[in-house]
Amino acid sequence: MISDSNILFSLLNRTIREYRIPGAQLAIYHNGELTTAAAGITRAGETGEITPESRFALGSIGKPLVATIALTLVEDGDIGLDEPVGEHLAEWPPAPAALAGRLTLRQLLSHTSGLPSSFDERAENAASLRRYLADNAHRLTLVCRPGTGFSYANLGYLMVGRLIEVITGLDWYEAVSEILLQPLGIEPTFVIPLGPSRPAGDTVPGHTVSGVRVRPVAQTVTPAMAPAGAVAMSATELLTFGRSLTIDPGDARGPLSADTLAIMRTAVPGAEPFGLADGWGLGLAIFRDGDTEWVGHDGTADGTSCHLRVQPRSGTVVAFTSNAGTGDDAWAALVEELRAAGLPIGNYANRTTMDRQLPLSPACFGHYVNGDTEYSIDVLDGHPCVTVAGEVFGELRLHEQWSFSVRDPNSGRRIQAGRFMNNPLTGLISGLQTGGRIARRQETFS
Repeated sequence: MISDSNILFSLLNRTIREYRIPGAQLAIYHNGELTTAAAGITRAGETGEITPESRFALGSIGKPLVATIALTLVEDGDIGLDEPVGEHLAEWPPAPAALAGRLTLRQLLSHTSGLPSSFDERAENAASLRRYLADNAHRLTLVCRPGTGFSYANLGYLMVGRLIEVITGLDWYEAVSEILLQPLGIEPTFVIPLGPSRPAGDTVPGHTVSGVRVRPVAQTVTPAMAPAGAVAMSATELLTFGRSLTIDPGDARGPLSADTLAIMRTAVPGAEPFGLADGWGLGLAIFRDGDTEWVGHDGTADGTSCHLRVQPRSGTVVAFTSNAGTGDDAWAALVEELRAAGLPIGNYANRTTMDRQLPLSPACFGHYVNGDTEYSIDVLDGHPCVTVAGEVFGELRLHEQWSFSVRDPNSGRRIQAGRFMNNPLTGLISGLQTGGRIARRQETFS
């Protein structure tokens, strides 16, 4: 099935219909053979077909691209992995520069910097990466001490993006295009304009899915957030990038040496990405399937869901792109179908069980903060709930290892939502982790 494009198309077409996705692509490189499928339409209610060349907003899959470019600078001797990045950010005010003097490129790339995820993108500074970082520098409050824990941070990748600009003298568009994409034969395409002479490319619109309603949505990422996810690709182009991360990439070789690729794919000690993956390297999530390790990344933009998986030793690469928010569930279903067909794709499975409900400790209630996002654990209509930026997720339940689940307001299903961070020495709850992000109580870390 894996090498038969007609069967692959039937599988993809059936999956997108089940999950109400207007269109999607699937590309697989396995045993030296490339098989692709494209199905559906570009925009709900219209007739434009998805082709193998259609490009989708990758969202956070742009982060492995950032990491790859940063590691070329390491190989060139322009910056060290464990060198303080503040030495290259002379534009920052003194206090934030002092913080940057403690953060290293390794920490930023592995989400172990302790930085918050991001800040609100205000109109007056969202058009410039440099200005966004400078204007928000005074608001940097760590969620944990650098190097001591994993907390997914878009902000860290914005800092790396700015480092790349400073060191190379190129703007973000030029750096991504000239250092990485063009040498791989990938046409640089971005979902937003990145300057007067750099218009947005032709990309497939994303869609929201609510019941029977499927509606197109616009991409809202700003130029300031470009390093965190403004690139668009087809599944075949994404697969080409994925092949550059393997041990024997053949004609898809990227800019990094085998030794640097090995470092990039190795789990960083202390990086425990609960709810996202089994480990985290430098820009790459790690997914373990028995003794086999896959690397890759998942990406969600406005109404799109894309996924990349790479098995470095065998050279197998799988790329999936879709133009609906339900693409994440569709991907999970495709993984099971492909595993049944003999391709054991690595994918994250939360190993904590929801079978047993434990009493919710009073110590769990309260307010937690990550950047501008506030999480509240409270009681609503007689049931514990968690409120995230004003959105309520009800019927919170505590399970083993301090994990908790909630009732999804859209599907009604019970989902694993995160975990409380309990100090076994003191018995105190110091924070919670959800979506890979740590939110701490109001105390700060210096």
